[in-house]
Amino acid sequence: MPVDLLVFGPHPDDIEIGLGGTIARHTAEGRTVGLCDLTAGELGSNGTPAIRHQEAAAAAEVLGAGWRENMGWPDGGISKDPAFVRDAVAMIRRHQPRTIALPYWDDRHPDHVAAAEVLTIAAFRAGLRRFEMDLPPWRPEWVCYYFINDSAPASFVVDVSDHYDRKRKALDCHASQFAPKAPDAVETRLTAASFRQLIETRDAQFGARAGVAFAEGLIVRDPIVRESVMKDDE
Repeated sequence: MPVDLLVFGPHPDDIEIGLGGTIARHTAEGRTVGLCDLTAGELGSNGTPAIRHQEAAAAAEVLGAGWRENMGWPDGGISKDPAFVRDAVAMIRRHQPRTIALPYWDDRHPDHVAAAEVLTIAAFRAGLRRFEMDLPPWRPEWVCYYFINDSAPASFVVDVSDHYDRKRKALDCHASQFAPKAPDAVETRLTAASFRQLIETRDAQFGARAGVAFAEGLIVRDPIVRESVMKDDE
């Protein structure tokens, strides 16, 4: 299924944390969005892979995504292994996205950093005709990076004010991480009320700087071309 936007996340819930509002906005506007989790988050202190698969599917439905897949890579073991690169290249070539969104490369979580590295390589190699596999080469128009934990000055922001409640509802789907009820549940950084506050504070700050209620920031490595220096010229 070709998509307008393909979003990769290292663990179930990372996509919602960083880009849930943007996904909700794009699907509301009729754009096709596919989601791909790299791992099942099996090293997480709470939840199980089965539960997290269910939560991810529920969140994808809330956001209006066309589909959500899981690569089955090992949690804590994401690397630039050639097999992982080929997996990601196949995903890109199969779904032919116009834009790819990847985790920002500077993050406190090693898996997020490793994911950014291997996926950046895959996004490049997906367009090489001599990187041979059964699928034809495909080069996305744009590769963007979104924030999960840490942030930096954004290249641009997406106004998600009208879609922020859907982001909240998508995050709520990941109850095993943010509000676990299991008898063996333990407190983590994610279960603290301050973690959800951190997400909303970041999005509110991006929004305030852009003059809107909530926005999500993204970084691109290539220059952004505009028609002129006039603000209203697109």
